Amino acid sequence: MDVLTQEQRRLNMSRIRGRDTKPELLLRKGLHARGYRFRVNVTDLPGRPDIVFPKYRAVIQVNGCFWHGHDCHLFKTPASRQEFWAEKISANRSRDKLTDRALSDAGWRVLTVWECSLKGVKRRPLSEVLACCETFLRDHNNKMDTVRSL
Repeated sequence: MDVLTQEQRRLNMSRIRGRDTKPELLLRKGLHARGYRFRVNVTDLPGRPDIVFPKYRAVIQVNGCFWHGHDCHLFKTPASRQEFWAEKISANRSRDKLTDRALSDAGWRVLTVWECSLKGVKRRPLSEVLACCETFLRDHNNKMDTVRSL
């Protein structure tokens, strides 16, 4: 049973952002400052990737640990409606795999940056995350490893 009323839950859920999240904005600002130019939420690519670098044929997905079921300290299954959340997160993870495969099959390289890399007790310094992103972008000749995670 939900501890919030239906109206309170609707209000809470309506405030959850699907784009322009804080982790996305941190990455975009940092990469732009380093001279990288990109497009955001490109609708004609599978899954509408968060950050697209056409020049490098690469995309960066910035995933929230809760919504995408990351195995880290930021993910915890809610106590209420556990079956609903298990199905929801499982479906999100399956969709992520299909999207990554579709992008890879279309010739795009995919890097997933997890929210826990940028916030929480185990976060990495932003400069380190940006350096990893730069390495991924520059390493465009490596076609063997088209889907990576950070």
